[in-house]
Amino acid sequence: MKTELVFAIPKGRILAEALPLLARAGIAPEPAFSDDSSRALQFATNVPGLSIIRVRAFDVATFVAHGAADLGISGNDVLMEFAYSEIYAPVDLGIGHCRLSVAEPAEMAAGDDPRSWSHVRVATKYPNLTSRHFAARGVQAECVKLNGAMELAPRLGLTQRIVDLVSSGRTLKENGLVEVEKITEVTSRLIVNRAAFKTKAAAIAPWIERFREAAGAD
Repeated sequence: MKTELVFAIPKGRILAEALPLLARAGIAPEPAFSDDSSRALQFATNVPGLSIIRVRAFDVATFVAHGAADLGISGNDVLMEFAYSEIYAPVDLGIGHCRLSVAEPAEMAAGDDPRSWSHVRVATKYPNLTSRHFAARGVQAECVKLNGAMELAPRLGLTQRIVDLVSSGRTLKENGLVEVEKITEVTSRLIVNRAAFKTKAAAIAPWIERFREAAGAD
């Protein structure tokens, strides 16, 4: 059993917003973390007994749920997709703002009404979340799982619609798509492995408070 705390943070667009938050909470990664030539994935920090791992955003929750990491930063889109019972998400960090939406070609949307749908075929990275959303509306959803380039699906005839994260909407616009339904707002959360929280409460509880203060949460 590992004795140190392992903190999982996401690569990609959230990392730039997460680093100042870590700094306000008192965590500074070792210099190798900022070395673009380094292929290391686990890094020491200025805090004895606390290391950081940098993994794909979609994998943070899995590392935490299975106890490979004790804490992490994950979007609530990922938490909703996997619905891991092993994860406790005590703090909304207020970073990574975007939304998960349904989009379709602009010419199709001009005469479409989402309230009339009974069956949809969508390309998405979130098949579980998407299916639950549509089932709650009484709509049958056929989900084609893609890990990227969702916007190509309607153009190439794979699906008529997509479910994906939207921030500025620029990517949709440049690919001839428009939002027709918002599924949920998305922000990043501090997440904790429930078992670790019980067995390492003295070490983990102060970090929850630090991040709550760093995020300006109540």
